[in-house]
Amino acid sequence: MNFLKSSLCVAVNIVLWMPLAAQLKQYSGIYPHLAMYNNEGECGTGAVVPWNDFLYVITYGPHLPLGSSDKFYRISPDLKQEVMPESVGGTPANRFIHRPSNQLLIGPYIVDKQGKVEVIPIKDMPGRLTGTAAHLYHPDSLVYYGTMEEGIYEVNVYTKKVHELYTDGNLKQSIYQGQLVNMNPPKTHKFAELLGAHGKGLYSGQGVLVYSNNGESGDLALKQFDIPAGSLSEWDGKNWKLIRRNQFVEITGPGGIQGNASPDDPIWATGWDHKSALLAVRDMQNGWQFYRFPKSSHSYDGAHGWNTEWPRIRNVGEENDPYYLMTMHGLFWHFPKNFSTGNTAGLRPLSSYLKVIGDFARWNNQLIFGCDDSAQKEFLNKRSVKGQIEGPGQSNSNLWFTEFDKIKSLGNNTAEGAVWLNEGVKKQTTSDPFLFAGWGFRSLWLKNEGTSEMEIEIQLDHDGTGQWTTYETCTVASGRSLVQNFPSDTKGEWIRFISHSNAQITAQFTYVDNRDVQRDDQIFRGVAGLSAPSISAGLMVGLGDNKRSLGIVASQLNGGVFAKTGYYELTPDMLLKPTVDGKEEKYIEEKFALSNNLVQLKTSSILVVDEKGRRWRLPKGDKRYDNIVQNGLARICREVATERDLLNLHGTFYELPAENADGFAKIRPIASHDLNIVDYASYRGLLVLSGLDISQANPQHVITSDDKKCAVWVGAIDDLWKLGKPQGNGGPLDHEMLEKGKFSDPYLFGFYDKRKLKLTNHEKFPVTFSVQMDPVGNGTWMDYQRITVKGNGTTEIEFPKNIEARWIRFAVDRSSQVSTLLNYD
Repeated sequence: MNFLKSSLCVAVNIVLWMPLAAQLKQYSGIYPHLAMYNNEGECGTGAVVPWNDFLYVITYGPHLPLGSSDKFYRISPDLKQEVMPESVGGTPANRFIHRPSNQLLIGPYIVDKQGKVEVIPIKDMPGRLTGTAAHLYHPDSLVYYGTMEEGIYEVNVYTKKVHELYTDGNLKQSIYQGQLVNMNPPKTHKFAELLGAHGKGLYSGQGVLVYSNNGESGDLALKQFDIPAGSLSEWDGKNWKLIRRNQFVEITGPGGIQGNASPDDPIWATGWDHKSALLAVRDMQNGWQFYRFPKSSHSYDGAHGWNTEWPRIRNVGEENDPYYLMTMHGLFWHFPKNFSTGNTAGLRPLSSYLKVIGDFARWNNQLIFGCDDSAQKEFLNKRSVKGQIEGPGQSNSNLWFTEFDKIKSLGNNTAEGAVWLNEGVKKQTTSDPFLFAGWGFRSLWLKNEGTSEMEIEIQLDHDGTGQWTTYETCTVASGRSLVQNFPSDTKGEWIRFISHSNAQITAQFTYVDNRDVQRDDQIFRGVAGLSAPSISAGLMVGLGDNKRSLGIVASQLNGGVFAKTGYYELTPDMLLKPTVDGKEEKYIEEKFALSNNLVQLKTSSILVVDEKGRRWRLPKGDKRYDNIVQNGLARICREVATERDLLNLHGTFYELPAENADGFAKIRPIASHDLNIVDYASYRGLLVLSGLDISQANPQHVITSDDKKCAVWVGAIDDLWKLGKPQGNGGPLDHEMLEKGKFSDPYLFGFYDKRKLKLTNHEKFPVTFSVQMDPVGNGTWMDYQRITVKGNGTTEIEFPKNIEARWIRFAVDRSSQVSTLLNYD
């Protein structure tokens, strides 16, 4: 009966909500009027929770343990946004539904079933709130709150009385001590002193409280992504115990944000290191078990932990039909609801995404993603290829509404990861299990980095029960490598290795998506093509000083020459209006001007030299982009999702990790196009493009000023997948001399579909080419093939679908003039 009432209530809400919502402006599931701003260096969405028919949302600033300008929001079923007067801000991302008292705990706020809001004072509970969990001994009345700096508090949900168990680590700093002294009398501090920094997760069950750190403090962590960092720890009510020294984030269980129903229920945790993503499960009998799975994106890497936000596992199913969705390193995953030791089958990739997601929920039969869209500070994400461009004038983010099936149909789920990367492995050592199921094309790159022969046994767990059988045993000579391709009908949930030698090993998996990319030309109709004779262009930036508009210095581009047409602003109600504001106009022209000579155009490739002096070659698109790139007629790099860049270079969009996450080494092509995009920016959670052919405009995505002198395209950053699959052509060498003993520059190979190689020998004598690939992106080069080409001859090969690596390079057995050209179709 209760379920019937609940279903009827939901149905009534949907019926009432749909006509009202249909009247509101939205673009690709983003409602501009729901944008959230603050006055801090970042404005991320910390938590989204449906409660009492409303959706409650909190935002956070970057490091504000004693409050901020961030707000607490309530959104009605007809999508009216209310800023709650109780807002105190801070850096909160915790949420918990306390069923015994029937209250929602979100940030420092407690909301009862009638919607009454109470606030736990900052002076009583300072810190960046990252998790709330059921109490180990008195769950009916007490909960734990955890902060990002290891503060742990015990709070009575009825009296709101706070008891400090461990002091927030910010109070080691005099600046925060001084501020708090003005609120509270001094008291004795007790710090947890866990390994790592930048706490993310908190959960309880099985008699322990579990806490995760996802980063490391110190200067080295700001620069080097592969140092030891983070930790997973548990507390038994008296003492802390280190479980594993890696970067962990989410901790949850089948009970989700309500806490586990039974003390025997499993506890799940996710994390990562520089090799792969990590999944952990705890049960009462066996303790913790750890598994590895691949990453789709490396933009979330970084030893400091700042780039991840809050990956989650959350039930987004219906009341009697649970469905657990997991976000991790740019990939949506279906997480098996019964995942436990001895029952680990069912983890499956869905599709990749570009948004930075802090939390998500199911509400009114849609998925709602709370995002981290536009950070004014941009933190460590600076690089020369961006030119001198600054960040937006004011931080803001938004919610992203999608249909349930959207999570299965965005970007391709090609992914990779390792169990060992150039590591010393002792004889009879068994690796962590690595996910094997979920892809049609799977390969293993295995390299012997040591000085003696090694023997490796490959084992499979066919059904996730923990029963391992030998698949194959292989021997690899010192300094040699091999590629093992697994037939598509090879069944197995997990794969692992046993080393039968003392060895130095790299073992990297590459998994390739076998879906066809669905291109949608209509959504981008109105964005100018390369053949458009006249283009509505503009330099764009989100304005500061709480103007909450997008400033645009508009121009008309004809024959490579910009003719300024005026200054416009895209208003909060999404109207494009001519505006007189000389100060903003000048600011945009000076600080957001287009730049040339940011990359080097070569005959058959684009050469990028990164901040570390590393050389990378990228494919080319249409030849007409040469003029655009060479003369600075288009923006090529900009941050439009927090702490990572969007590169638009020679007809291909790329996701580009920050330099502290290894930058160009881990670049990922998104989609290729033949559009003349002049500028792009983030505004109210939307991706905004300039470079329009107004005569072809799609009214659902193109906004045009009344005088027809300015126009922009608006949508979601994840619409870019609909441009179609990545394509390109070129190579590192084109009629160039290559000396014996030297290698060409690395040339991008990963994430493309149909790949053909044409090797040409321009000498009279035969030349043998060595083809090497780096599947990792860290300079781990492995031999793929040796090909001899006769004098003045050409050899062409097509790479198998299941061969995937990030980079390719070439060497020759004698100094020669050669061409190494690839075509990606």
